[in-house]
Order: sequence, then structure tokens, then C-alpha cells
Amino acid sequence: MTEHIIPDASVASGWRKSSHSGNESGSCIEVLDDHPSGVPVRDSKVPHGPALVFPTAGWSSFVTAIKSSGFLA
Repeated sequence: MTEHIIPDASVASGWRKSSHSGNESGSCIEVLDDHPSGVPVRDSKVPHGPALVFPTAGWSSFVTAIKSSGFLA
């Protein structure tokens, strides 16, 4: 698998925070929908930091597995 990184994720707009993130300033991720290279994911606390870009099919499988595992009860 080729790893893709956006060095400064703030260059992209339209990030959305995980719906399971609370209002506290804890650990949160943000994703960027409809990106042509896959699904970029970044740490919401470091908006100018890097984002990892996952293949769309891989990200979809990950989300499905997490939802079906009971982690997001």
C-alpha cells in the first residue's frame, strides 16, 4: 500500500469532526469527504499538522468494523 500524507491539512477545507467526539478538548479526529485521493484523516487539535489519506474502500471497511464491534455503543 502506498501511504499518502497531506503535510499541512489546513490547506483543505470542509473537514468534519467525528460525530462521536464530545465537546471536551480530548482526542478527536476529523475527516474530509469527497477528496479525490481517498479519505484524509487529521487530529482536530493540530489543524496545521499532517493528514493521512486512506484508500476509500479501506476506510469504509474500518468504519463498518468499528460500528459492528460495539465500540460505538
